Amino acid sequence: MVSAGVQVVAAETIDDIRIEGLQRVSAGAIFAVLPIDIGDPVDSRQIADASRAIFATGNFQNIDIGIDAGVLIINLHERPSISEINIDGNKAIETEALLEGLENQGMAEGRVFQRATLEGMRRELARQYGAQGRYDAEITTDIIAKPRNRVAVDIFIDEGSVAKIKQINIIGNEVYDDKHLLDLMELKDRGFFNGFKGRKKYAREKLSGDLETINDYYLNRGYIQFAMRSTQVSVGPTKDSVYITINVDEGEQFKVNKVQLAGDVKDQADTLERVFLMSEGKTFSQSLVTRTEELMKRIMGNEGYAFAEVSSIPAVNAEDKTVDLTFFVDPGKRTYVRSIEFEGNYKTADEVLRREMRQMEGGLASTNLIELSRVRLERLGFFKQAKVETSEVPGADDLIDVRYEVEEQSSGSVSASVGFSQDVGLIFGADFQQNNFLGTGKQVGIQA
Repeated sequence: MVSAGVQVVAAETIDDIRIEGLQRVSAGAIFAVLPIDIGDPVDSRQIADASRAIFATGNFQNIDIGIDAGVLIINLHERPSISEINIDGNKAIETEALLEGLENQGMAEGRVFQRATLEGMRRELARQYGAQGRYDAEITTDIIAKPRNRVAVDIFIDEGSVAKIKQINIIGNEVYDDKHLLDLMELKDRGFFNGFKGRKKYAREKLSGDLETINDYYLNRGYIQFAMRSTQVSVGPTKDSVYITINVDEGEQFKVNKVQLAGDVKDQADTLERVFLMSEGKTFSQSLVTRTEELMKRIMGNEGYAFAEVSSIPAVNAEDKTVDLTFFVDPGKRTYVRSIEFEGNYKTADEVLRREMRQMEGGLASTNLIELSRVRLERLGFFKQAKVETSEVPGADDLIDVRYEVEEQSSGSVSASVGFSQDVGLIFGADFQQNNFLGTGKQVGIQA
């Protein structure tokens, strides 16, 4: 129950302001929002405005304001703060993920506790479990008072069971029948073995992935105007089953009319045109468009334009069902490598890695040379894998830093042997091989 008491007074000049009842909130926080200063003439209207301003902070459940002999007296009753949040019963979703969702709803340790937040908390938890198809999950809470105006929030969860898919309906498809499209999906509504594989269990993320798969399938086969009109997921009365309806608009199939370049291609027009993966008369494919963009970026990157952007601009001709494709090239500035750094080589010296570099510091950045350097690191045999990242130098649009991250592995071996000879009796042997001796990259072998 929240209340704000305001005394009805005639206008009176304020000589002093006194705040009472504060525990956690500082007086400075109140003065920062208080629309009244010492020396102001104040009546009931200004007091009501002050009460609303303080209440808007969300920190108080009771506010009483009055004037006594020129002193503005503000008596406050703070809302409790959350000292801890305990979650019990969750297995399908990790506690950290649940707490993150609650924090987004305004409930976290140290925050002000409000009863209204509990409903938001329940909705957030229901949302998270609903995304996994657990529509029958039940959440109960217990609020425990603690010393110093604090509370502990105990949350008990009965996760329930994952709803099974009873039926998947696809509406609007004519080119490809239901079976064809259903075979593309990970979620299934039939099939004995699919039940064992978990494919009949509903999950929002899986459905999103299936919708994207269907969308890509059409776009890669010329249906550039394909649209997913709507998706409905209906939960059964017992919350243990779902019915999925997908509405699609296939549109018409389009072929490529012409492909051309635009923008600043930096004398690379012939090279760029050679990587066009589509030509006149071919069926449009979004995946080939994306791949062409990547190849063109790589070509520009080899010329030192590490931040080159290539974007495709399709012009759809609805009358003859063709597409004119334009690849626009924005090379940006030519880029140079400021520094090359290594991480993860705890045993191997930097100089061993640096001598494998084909991309040099201070040199023009080359996508091919940066990648070749990464491959050479892996071929050393000292590392399980090598990764590379490039980052723009802050404040400079023509410099990048290159960072190679490696994961070291054993590069040596030790073996022993025992034999017998009638002349000398038992024969013992040992073999020690180290391909990266003391991290120097040198090979050392000892046999005895």
